[in-house]
Amino acid sequence: MDASSNGNITISVSHRGIIHPLSLLPDSTLAYLQARLEELTSVPPSNQKLLYKGKKVVAEDVSIAEAGLKDGTKVQLIGPTAEELGGLKATESEHQRKERVLQERAQRAPVKVRSTGRASPSSDSQYTFHKIEPLPHLPNPAAARDLLTRLANDPAIRHVMRKHQFAIGLLTELAPHEQPHLLGLNVNAGQAIKLRLRTDRYDGFRTYKEVRRVLCHELTHNVWGDHDNNFKELNSTLNKEVAEFERAQAAGTHHLAGPGFEYPHTALEAEAQEYVLGGDAQTLGGMGAATASDTPEERRRRILDATMRRLQKEEEELEQRCGTEGH
Repeated sequence: MDASSNGNITISVSHRGIIHPLSLLPDSTLAYLQARLEELTSVPPSNQKLLYKGKKVVAEDVSIAEAGLKDGTKVQLIGPTAEELGGLKATESEHQRKERVLQERAQRAPVKVRSTGRASPSSDSQYTFHKIEPLPHLPNPAAARDLLTRLANDPAIRHVMRKHQFAIGLLTELAPHEQPHLLGLNVNAGQAIKLRLRTDRYDGFRTYKEVRRVLCHELTHNVWGDHDNNFKELNSTLNKEVAEFERAQAAGTHHLAGPGFEYPHTALEAEAQEYVLGGDAQTLGGMGAATASDTPEERRRRILDATMRRLQKEEEELEQRCGTEGH
């Protein structure tokens, strides 16, 4: 006699490519399910994100049936294990931590970066990635280390880290087969940042700009844990500053204003202008055919708008595939 004939609800929970079949009573609580999943996956209930069709937002003490789970439901579990979080528990609330970080930043003088000077050695050593470590059990760890080192030494990334006073303990990678739905993870507000470097089939690496965009996203989690408006504002600022820095560096100055230059108002527009004004416009799709009556400015604006739409879509996907929120 199968479980359903006994009145039980049978579900299958997928975590990092492993399927865990579970048979539960309909009146079993959501908290009980999370406890079972912790036994199977080592992911604490506070870190668990359960994704399934028909999900309802409910309290942990309700039954799994009330939470929308039915017989045969397929569930995707996302979340880092306690070991991955270093086994550390926060000693202050998220609100207190945010207030503390903001107060400390307000008390510090802003870091000024000049194109003709060099940052002091003490500044470089403090606001940087203090350790770089690829996963040795994955193919070609030397190439992974080279990519991580390139990211850590990226002048634009170093610029925003000094400006916002970010210090990261460890920069490492995520294994696609272990966390297939994640592109990035910030552990304990800067203890470690983990990035998805490799393709699903391990036959190469994701493009540099894709990975760097995820890195900016995870750096934002040093200050804000959730993907709220505060997070979006700072993340937008970081991406904008990276794009502006690179254009300024190419022009030999850190001042972008000049005749004929329209100052970007958002990170998307700054990065879009980097594509449009940097000569890569012909590689962008989805704009529709240009007409003979289009002026150069109209063509530039069409390309800019199309690029902004593409970047917005990429940012939405990144938020969905970030493992940091809520931890």
